[in-house]
Amino acid sequence: MLELFRFSDSVQSVTVEVVCDAPMVVGEEWYYSAEIVMQSGFLNGRVGLQVSVEDLSDWGRCLDALEAEEGIEWPTGGRSAWLEVVPEDPVEVTVQDSPSTQIAVRVPIDVTDTWLNENRLRLERIREAIRQGLM
Repeated sequence: MLELFRFSDSVQSVTVEVVCDAPMVVGEEWYYSAEIVMQSGFLNGRVGLQVSVEDLSDWGRCLDALEAEEGIEWPTGGRSAWLEVVPEDPVEVTVQDSPSTQIAVRVPIDVTDTWLNENRLRLERIREAIRQGLM
């Protein structure tokens, strides 16, 4: 399991962890099992989702939007849990489990100055792991 991204500070974090082997194939699309993981002194939780290769491309575009200080929602499509990120100070990450429990949790996170570059590197590691699995 690899982290696709991490928003964290010394108190709390929101990550997405992806299993890069044994994808589920639906039509032409490959989906990888993943979990949004939230940890804080108040709440710890996990919610499952499926991530496609297109979702990974969308996440790359989301990182560009966050760098431009625009908010994002990911993954799109409403088929699973999703999150919203507002790049303010602190960054606000809201995890929504709309299709299942209808629960939403907002977590303010004081990210470091390097969070954007670190998340770009995580995305590239996931892409490489998937490429290796396809060979």
